[in-house]
Amino acid sequence: MSDPTPAQRPAPYIRRATAADSPALSHICLVTADAGSSAEALHTAGELPGLLYAEPYAHLPTGFGFVLVDPAQPAFAGVVGYALGTWDTRQLERDLDAAWFPPHRERYPLAAGAADATDAFVRLIHAPPAAPDVAVAFSPAHMHIDITAAYQRQGWGKKLIGELVRFLRDEKGLEGLWLGLDPRNSNAKKFYSRLGFKGMPEAPGAVMSLNFADWKD
Repeated sequence: MSDPTPAQRPAPYIRRATAADSPALSHICLVTADAGSSAEALHTAGELPGLLYAEPYAHLPTGFGFVLVDPAQPAFAGVVGYALGTWDTRQLERDLDAAWFPPHRERYPLAAGAADATDAFVRLIHAPPAAPDVAVAFSPAHMHIDITAAYQRQGWGKKLIGELVRFLRDEKGLEGLWLGLDPRNSNAKKFYSRLGFKGMPEAPGAVMSLNFADWKD
């Protein structure tokens, strides 16, 4: 039997993220964690980026998200991208400290004198920085988005963010959200700018914000 033609293959689609997506979220976070490129070579414990920036949003009460699924992909149930967020950043921070990080802190104790990427992430698990007050004052909601390379530049990023916007606006009554980004990732900054995100120079680090009034479906 011949392989299905492109027209016969099931099309990718977006659905709500669930806790069962954790392995996929972890993998996608790792292969995009080095300013949009794979960080697999930088970590001896490849699950660490996802433990910080992806998986909690599928497990904690104030976390939520959406995943991009390609049924033609056998790995990780076809999940090839995600947009994750929270409508209450400060509550998420409390939940991370009380419920999410403790078992991972036991698994990954602090190592004195270490300076590689893995140990930098271990230090973040033990002492995660709080979100900037100025960003939370703009909106209690923040987000993360990552898509594997083969599915980028096809409009999926905007569609995933659109799902977050509609949920936060229509279900939670919010007027905006923000995100932090790696300042080395110039392509990400250009992408967010095209969608209406604006820089927040008063925030420490690289932060961009979106007023939902500027969002165009």
